[in-house]
Amino acid sequence: MNIERTPINGLNWFKSTYSAGDGGECIEVATTDHAVLVRDSKDTSLPHLTLTRTGWAHFVRYAAGA
Repeated sequence: MNIERTPINGLNWFKSTYSAGDGGECIEVATTDHAVLVRDSKDTSLPHLTLTRTGWAHFVRYAAGA
């Protein structure tokens, strides 16, 4: 996967509506035209993961089958 570094300033991050909001094990997701960014919702200063949209789709399909 070769993707340019995606600046995270100004992105709209969101959590699942299934998230209890109590600081549990949640992630936040933001999208750009070419990428999906994933970060820890408890400590947003940690590095984020950047996936292509295709990579994200594969991950979601895999996780849904787990």
